[in-house]
Amino acid sequence: MSVQLNHTIVAARDKETSAKFLATMLGLPVGPRFGPFVPVEVSNGVTLDFTDTGGGPITSQHYAFLVSDNDFDAIFGRIQEARVAYYADPHHNQPQQINHRDGGRGVYFDDPNGHNLEILTRPYGSGAA
Repeated sequence: MSVQLNHTIVAARDKETSAKFLATMLGLPVGPRFGPFVPVEVSNGVTLDFTDTGGGPITSQHYAFLVSDNDFDAIFGRIQEARVAYYADPHHNQPQQINHRDGGRGVYFDDPNGHNLEILTRPYGSGAA
């Protein structure tokens, strides 16, 4: 049996702004609207479909993106250029730092809705501590 994640819904106060933020940071295009959704598709075919909450509360979610070293450099450069706060840890206790878990690099930052975004170059458990 083959099971793959196809898409997930991302709650937003402003779906257009939120999709554009993620797409800009990751260097991806914003896809055309699909019904009430504004999609951003990542390279493995998974789509993050942004939808407005209509003013309702947004529960912070975590979205992690595995990237190459070159992509990490480019994304991290955009994070810094946009003056987005970043952290070495998911609880935001290590500001303006990156981590080196499993011999790679990782960083956390928030989107406009408070979702905790992460870029990492090595999957957890794949290498040295």
